[in-house]
Amino acid sequence: MINISQPYYLVAGLGASGLSMAGFLKSKGKKVIATDIDASRTKAAEELNALGIETQIGFHDQKTFNSAAFIVPSPGIPLTNKYIKTALENGVKLSCELDIFSTYNTLPIIAITGTNGKTTTTTLIGDILRQCGRQPFVGGNIGTPLIEQLMIKKTNNINDIIVAEISSFQLDIATRFKPDIALLLNISEDHLDRYDSFQDYEDSKWSIFKNQTSEDTAVINAGIDNFDIKSEQLNSNIVSFSSRQDVRHTLSASILQDSIQVKTNTIHQVIETGGFKELCGVHNHENMAAAILACLGAGCNINDISKGLVTFKNLPHRTEWVRDINDISFYNDSKATNTDAVIRALDCFERPIILILGGREKGTDFSLLVAVVQKNVKAIMAIGESKGQIKNTFETLCPVFETRTMKEAVNTAFIQATNRDVVLLSPACASFDMYDNYAHRGDDFKTHVNELEKI
Repeated sequence: MINISQPYYLVAGLGASGLSMAGFLKSKGKKVIATDIDASRTKAAEELNALGIETQIGFHDQKTFNSAAFIVPSPGIPLTNKYIKTALENGVKLSCELDIFSTYNTLPIIAITGTNGKTTTTTLIGDILRQCGRQPFVGGNIGTPLIEQLMIKKTNNINDIIVAEISSFQLDIATRFKPDIALLLNISEDHLDRYDSFQDYEDSKWSIFKNQTSEDTAVINAGIDNFDIKSEQLNSNIVSFSSRQDVRHTLSASILQDSIQVKTNTIHQVIETGGFKELCGVHNHENMAAAILACLGAGCNINDISKGLVTFKNLPHRTEWVRDINDISFYNDSKATNTDAVIRALDCFERPIILILGGREKGTDFSLLVAVVQKNVKAIMAIGESKGQIKNTFETLCPVFETRTMKEAVNTAFIQATNRDVVLLSPACASFDMYDNYAHRGDDFKTHVNELEKI
């Protein structure tokens, strides 16, 4: 029986962030109850019970929600959840990881959001800062909850700056989060199963700047729609970058075909990009430009920044080269879970492409891919729940093969491929119809690619 005789925080959702949050609040002397509707969270419950935290696993109890002083939901739980919605209507207050972190954090924060490129840019900034002699804590939506940094014992805590990947879901319920340097990389259609409109999703992304003052820095892609209008509403010191040459704003970093031109009040430098094999394509050069400006804002030297760029190794599942077989190149871009990410991946290659596309769609408009498919895609392997929708969209443009498994998709693509072709997994969809997550999907792709010589 749950004891609800004293005020408590209810942590809802016991993934990595929820587990860390419950432990942290307990360490601060708070009464904590943790709940997760997933009955398999028994190990998490055991860990929390050992700390003296009561848990409800495999079910939600409306009374427990209604009686809480604060609900701290996992970012993956929408506020339309019936238990949370009813509790809020009954006067229960909402809190979140970003606000609780902001209450206790004393370090400067670089925060990165956008539809695509967040993890690459976050990791890149962390690597550059280390090259510049800093000791960053790199976390947030990238994997390690921000709360973990606050739980590092002071005697062992050598961090001097926070680098945080931030999702729109986290921003939606944050009220006090104020990064010293905030980055908005891009905005394109995504998560329309979670938001009532694209406008709501845009507003969520832009809200990363809402608490900044003139002493803070906003690093923004000037190619984003409505940049001029939205940026005028900010109090931040704005620095911008873009690969588009038609923007009216004066850019601090311009992405050209083979270089990035950095121009600030004190720096005018050209960084050649032709040799960066780990960061190919215009989208990655935009990520590089954003990282350069953020690190300059954090006080780094441009020469040290350039060294950090050279040594960076790209992350798995992001236009990741797997292997070549008979001059056919295989690339794993499983992280591409929306159409904009697929467009960016396809633009990396001038060779003919066999595209593996599909999964669980999130209000996806596949017609946004028509132009780029016409340009250099010679065949599509359709997988997952959306394969019928994909066939209907593209069958007049190129051959579309409906495949039941990743193994069948890879094998069929190999049969269809000829010398100099690229086989690219870039799904434009979530993975949850067939896999635990995008990494599981990408690893399965790589497994079957590495088995190809056996067929």
